[in-house]
Amino acid sequence: MVVLAASVVGKSGKVLVSRQFVDMSRIRIEGLLAAFPKLIGTGKQHTYIETENVRYVYQPIEALYLLLVTNKQSNILEDLDTLRLLSKLVPEHSYSLDEEGICKNAFELIFVFDEVISLGHKENVTVSLVKQYCEMESQEEKLHKLVMQSKVNETKDLMKRKASEIDKSKIEKNRGDKGGFGPLTSMGSGRIENSFSDLSISSTGTGFGSGSGFGSNTDADSFSVKPKGRPTASATAPSKGLGMKLGKSQKTNQFLESLKAEGEVILEDVQPKLGQSRTAAPPLTDPVTLSVEEKLNVTLKRDGGVSNFDVQGQLSLQILNQEDAHIQVQVQTGDNHAISFKTHPNMNKELFANEYILGLKDPNRPFPTGQASDAAGVGLLKWRMQSTDESIVPLTINCWPSSSGNETYVSIEYEASSMFDLRNVVISVPLPALREAPSVSQIDGEWRYDSRNSILEWSVLLIDNSNRSGSMEFVVPQADSSAFFPISVRFMATDTFSDLKVTSIIPLKGGNPPKYAQRTQLITENYQVV
Repeated sequence: MVVLAASVVGKSGKVLVSRQFVDMSRIRIEGLLAAFPKLIGTGKQHTYIETENVRYVYQPIEALYLLLVTNKQSNILEDLDTLRLLSKLVPEHSYSLDEEGICKNAFELIFVFDEVISLGHKENVTVSLVKQYCEMESQEEKLHKLVMQSKVNETKDLMKRKASEIDKSKIEKNRGDKGGFGPLTSMGSGRIENSFSDLSISSTGTGFGSGSGFGSNTDADSFSVKPKGRPTASATAPSKGLGMKLGKSQKTNQFLESLKAEGEVILEDVQPKLGQSRTAAPPLTDPVTLSVEEKLNVTLKRDGGVSNFDVQGQLSLQILNQEDAHIQVQVQTGDNHAISFKTHPNMNKELFANEYILGLKDPNRPFPTGQASDAAGVGLLKWRMQSTDESIVPLTINCWPSSSGNETYVSIEYEASSMFDLRNVVISVPLPALREAPSVSQIDGEWRYDSRNSILEWSVLLIDNSNRSGSMEFVVPQADSSAFFPISVRFMATDTFSDLKVTSIIPLKGGNPPKYAQRTQLITENYQVV
């Protein structure tokens, strides 16, 4: 009664990730996984297949299959529970549910499989526990880093004090000796006078030489050619702040370099440069990237009905190289007639209206290229949809507060449309001012209480066909029903209302079309129940 293997395979049968939990040869597991796509039939309502020796329990995840291979004596209810838990964890640890995203996060997914299944049996874990285990935070490691950082800070302070003492002694010697750098003319032979030996550290890199100390023969020869009678007041008395800063910088850097050579991790305070971005955008790897994004602005009434439903979408283009800029984009729209499309003023409107091809009015003119960290690309197409039809709303929320004695019992229920699979769903319920967190008696998902803003956040990682509806119940001290509104919702999805897809890239100068990637997402901008 064990799980033999947990795998993620493509619909063509390609194995992306597989973890075996029993002693099994590679040839056998590859044979079992290769036979799986041939056994899948069409029109079946169940998601398991039995053969003579094993049972396949699977769940589609976009263009992939999440698959458990078990023996026939295994408890199928427990296997389905294990599969449901893994289906919530895989999107959490893979940034995209395609072949590239799964392969890039293969080791993280194997760690997740190991946390859920041990020796073929399901562990008693939840989504939050697996996430905590995979983060592998160590208090001892944090303490060690704090100790090492304190040692580095103490050494920096010591370097500052030493540099200040050396700088003071240099100024005192310069006051007693008015001859300036006259004795340096004897340094042509490479010998340094004792009276200047103490200055070789703090004066390093102050602009007199090429960055090396006074002790080098190169610097000594460069000073020996200067005339003795040259005024030396400005040269012998550099500003105190400059000498301390430069002397400290080199000595501190030497010490930090020695620590790095010994394998220590040094965390230095680096001042950001002007114009430096705070967050670096993920680099684009494909020559051409097309992004489809729709933003939802929805206001629902607490008693039912839609007060406002507005969808605004945009298709953006980013091109890395100039040689790929002479192109046209062939798109395909869905059958949603409530959406009105508008092209950019520089686009050929007739070409889009007749053939659904996005191209510039002047075909000899290239699209802008380059990648800016704060740019979202060149907008090619925009669209908008407005409606008051409640049946197209992706997620509806029902809140039922009821008072009994000195307490208020609140029951909240969500219902999701079958049009979209929603990810990272967070339902924020405002609460009256409380001394302690509310008592949550039942919940489908996770919850967190924000005491500063007095908000209860209900989180669901994924809403799909397995959990189109869910509920939460909690108790707070007696309060008015209006105190629990407005309820804010945020989520994202990989499908859109427009169902806009890029079918091909048409090169205008001949040759093979450049490789392109399409990114599609539906996000909430303002989604409330008032």
